[in-house]
Amino acid sequence: MHEETICAVSTAPGAGGVALIRVSGEEALTICDKIFRPVKQGKSVSTQKPYTLSYGSIIKNEEPIDDVLIAVFHGPNSFTGENTVEITCHGSLYIQQQILQLLIENGCRSALPGEFTQRAFMNGKMDLSQAEAVADLIASTSAATHRLAMNQMRGGFSSELENLRGRMLDFVSLVELELDFSEEDVEFADRSQLRILADEIEGIIRNLADSFSVGNAIKNGVPVAIIGETNAGKSTLLNLLLNEEKAIVSDIHGTTRDVIEDTINIGGITFRFIDTAGIRETSDVIESLGIQRTFRKLEQASVVLWMIDGTSDKEQILALAKKVLPMTEDKHLVVIFNKADLISETQKADLTALIPGQEPLFISAKNKINTDSLHQKLMEAAHIPSVGQNDVIVTNLRHYEALVKALAAIERVQNGLQMHISGDFLSQDIRECMYYLGEISGRISTDDILGSIFSKFCIGK
Repeated sequence: MHEETICAVSTAPGAGGVALIRVSGEEALTICDKIFRPVKQGKSVSTQKPYTLSYGSIIKNEEPIDDVLIAVFHGPNSFTGENTVEITCHGSLYIQQQILQLLIENGCRSALPGEFTQRAFMNGKMDLSQAEAVADLIASTSAATHRLAMNQMRGGFSSELENLRGRMLDFVSLVELELDFSEEDVEFADRSQLRILADEIEGIIRNLADSFSVGNAIKNGVPVAIIGETNAGKSTLLNLLLNEEKAIVSDIHGTTRDVIEDTINIGGITFRFIDTAGIRETSDVIESLGIQRTFRKLEQASVVLWMIDGTSDKEQILALAKKVLPMTEDKHLVVIFNKADLISETQKADLTALIPGQEPLFISAKNKINTDSLHQKLMEAAHIPSVGQNDVIVTNLRHYEALVKALAAIERVQNGLQMHISGDFLSQDIRECMYYLGEISGRISTDDILGSIFSKFCIGK
């Protein structure tokens, strides 16, 4: 239990209809008693029943600051596990600051970013992965990200990890018990059963680690690079997809000299579009730097939209294909011929034959022709599976890194069992795997890890 009582505004910054100020700590009730005057006489915050509301005024020097509602939660049955008071006041910035100032004058201090959630973790109200899911829930921008965050916050991921650790602990205990009877050559842990368990655990950890590519795309957006020659219509396409004039559109070659990025939700999937400088030979130093960035962004993208001016010379398209196709072998490539309104059906067939193995899309970005088909192509290219309520998908980079290390440890256990190594080495690898799984849930944590995680939260959460 923390000794200091903390306070902060928990609603979004700025003025609004109402604001909520949260107070948490051992002295939360008595501090609020000093500044709150209930309408019903004799009903103080300290004597108010938990999980009820009380109406009254916040008083400063016998003058009312605002009429408020007070909600009381007694520890340990609160979000933080401590005595907590939530003050709902009017949303004026002046009123919010006056109430905070009064609380601080009477014994509170301002909460640090994420400190309420950190206290919930420290007081055993949630594990570390659940605490991180709180931040993900606040930041969710789609149904998929919301569903994943809710599942993790409710303990879906934690339950999976705890089950793995529990099964491994049973076996490592038997392996270590053998060490006490090493001279008697006693084997408590059945190696064939341990091999089956190790294989099963390796499969589960690998599936969790592999899910990160999907989880990262759901959480941060599918990266889509728009590439092509200058004046192919890339910036027009970006503006069309984003439904705003994000990029400058001009007939002058080389207008886009830097990378332009933005996100949009299509069919429930977040896409992160990257408009790049046109690929061409140039002596302009600034434009050359932009083209270099194009190739770097191409490496980061999982989907590539290759925009081609449908009225271009065939030899020019073939020359560019020799550059683009090798660079996009491990990407999902979508070939788009622009200016479809200026191309005949015979020309479309000829253009399709230029790039074998691809089913190009013919659009007009300027006249918004066939753009619905582009949306459909993007959703197919994203390969984002539907997320069920109980699906466990890793979205956090820290969790992924810990899973990769746990996977390496359990693979050493598998190899050790094949090579019939001694129990003390097996035990060490099993415990290392358990250690990294424990890092995810916070069973094993350091101040540096906690400081890094909670510093990214907003103040008041």
